Amino acid sequence: MIRCTMLVTSDGEWVPEDSDDLLAAIGDPEPDYHATLFAVKNLGFIKYQVLEGSIVEIELHPRNVELAALLAVQQQLLTSPVKLFRIRYFDTAWHSELLPSAEHTIARLSELCSPAPAPPHSERFLVEPQDYSKLFIGEETPLRLLVQKWRVSFGHFDPSVISFSIKHQLLARMVIVGVKPRQDEPVFRFIGDGHGNWLDTAEHVHAIGEKLANMPDKDYGGWASEYYKSVARSGEPRYDYVTASILRRPEIFVTRYERLLLPWKTGSDEIFVTLWSRGLNGEAKAVKSSSASTTSATPAPASSTVMKLARSS
Repeated sequence: MIRCTMLVTSDGEWVPEDSDDLLAAIGDPEPDYHATLFAVKNLGFIKYQVLEGSIVEIELHPRNVELAALLAVQQQLLTSPVKLFRIRYFDTAWHSELLPSAEHTIARLSELCSPAPAPPHSERFLVEPQDYSKLFIGEETPLRLLVQKWRVSFGHFDPSVISFSIKHQLLARMVIVGVKPRQDEPVFRFIGDGHGNWLDTAEHVHAIGEKLANMPDKDYGGWASEYYKSVARSGEPRYDYVTASILRRPEIFVTRYERLLLPWKTGSDEIFVTLWSRGLNGEAKAVKSSSASTTSATPAPASSTVMKLARSS
């Protein structure tokens, strides 16, 4: 098989594979690892390969690709006489897509490399991002067990995830949300019975299959939906401390909790995002709502309580 292989650096410069220019670009003249694979997965390089003059293969790790590299490859595609294209891209595993034209390939590369929009800021819902790698330090915790299960499963969801969660007493505090591409909103697939502070018994049953945005507190549902979509798109875990005021008429529950969001691949195009959470600083506090009749209003008493609770820790 005849191959013509080049790499585009994060600065948009072209360098041949297995060349001194590539080694100079990665800053290691004598690597004891696969230089091309390292550059693609870790440095945002894009591998561009023509096979037998009949197919162009592009390999990249979209999360690390800089705009200059993306534009360089897209410009090259515009001049390619080839009619068949394959994109190989990495998130938590390698994926492959075959495309019928340069135009389709350019559009798909732009889609893959577009940064996931940041979830919205809200005065009622305060988020303090944490480094999930710190879960592996120190004593064994439920969150550590769950991340380890996600890692050894390579992010693939199967029935063993549920049995594992039951065995380690994780299921009660778990929520499973389904996120499908090109669909509007994430939907509930499972809600553990330990989430009774924001859903009553009937809602635990009726919410399954419903959009998160249809939660009794629609502000909270819409806000949470953006985080689930962000995790599903990025394929990366998220670990946070959250302080929130959740409307549940006639009261508002003010709570502070830690949460771990993990993305799981399924047998379909749906991504499962699991939430595991537990309270910090004790149980949720009920605050009388002066605006319980208005779903979208921001209740002043709860908002100020949220700020105090966040500062207290």
